[in-house]
Amino acid sequence: MSPPRPAQLPPLNPTRVFEATGRLLSVTKAAEELCVTPAAVSRQVRALEHFLGVKLFNRAHGRLELTPAGSRYLADITPLFAALLTATRAIQSRDQGRALLKIRSPATFAVRWLIPRLAGFHRDHPSIEVQLTTSSAPLDLDHEDIDAGIELGDGSRPTTQSQRLVANVLVPVVASARQQGPDRLERPEQLQDEVLLHTMARPDDWTRWFTAAGLDTERAYGGMKYETSLLAYQAALEGHGVAIAQKALVEKELTEGTLTAPFRLELDLGSHTYYFVWSAGKARPAALNAFCAWLADVVDA
Repeated sequence: MSPPRPAQLPPLNPTRVFEATGRLLSVTKAAEELCVTPAAVSRQVRALEHFLGVKLFNRAHGRLELTPAGSRYLADITPLFAALLTATRAIQSRDQGRALLKIRSPATFAVRWLIPRLAGFHRDHPSIEVQLTTSSAPLDLDHEDIDAGIELGDGSRPTTQSQRLVANVLVPVVASARQQGPDRLERPEQLQDEVLLHTMARPDDWTRWFTAAGLDTERAYGGMKYETSLLAYQAALEGHGVAIAQKALVEKELTEGTLTAPFRLELDLGSHTYYFVWSAGKARPAALNAFCAWLADVVDA
């Protein structure tokens, strides 16, 4: 009995053509993206179907549709092509004398603090390409493919070095339009009858503020809960309730007047804030040194 035949990699060009056709669900659009003729696209798709031994597309009512097998295959190969593109861009950047710096950040901090300032770094350091990803998971610099990251904590992990970024000041915020009516918020005690907007990643923020305000914390747990602060802040902007915000991340809305902080009490959480973190056991590359220096200037400004 002969041994089983080892699995073969699919032909790359037909697979690439299938990815474009499945993503766009159009032979014509795939042909335009790949700079080939529609006939060439159809030919390559048929070649991949022959190789795989399955049908990848159906035509229904004049529209192109993925078969169940085609849909599964597209979902599996799409991240592989994305990774291949990222790797290719990275090596091209190095070959062209550009340094690549990979950074991860919580989404809310990236959107509301880092990204609005990042253009300044690109302007000052055009030879450094920053690749920014987001996640709320704890940083794992020893196993992740990143050079550094931003995390919420006390900045004291023994295997890392860190740089403090902003003060972590908790403040209730509400849509400014709400404050124009007769039910405007003026005293913290009124919060006990309000819809409170929570961030699931930071479930104790309202409790901390209620404690500082001398309020009954039993009422601090109810309300609406959102995965990220980004969502909670948006809900506050749309008038769905009162959010407990990190002041540094809503400064723009407070300045523009779309959000209002109705109470004087602001709770500073001290050392528990956002830090830029990198591995203590590795030499810092020049790109990381430049980013740290730029962050220090931004924070001090």
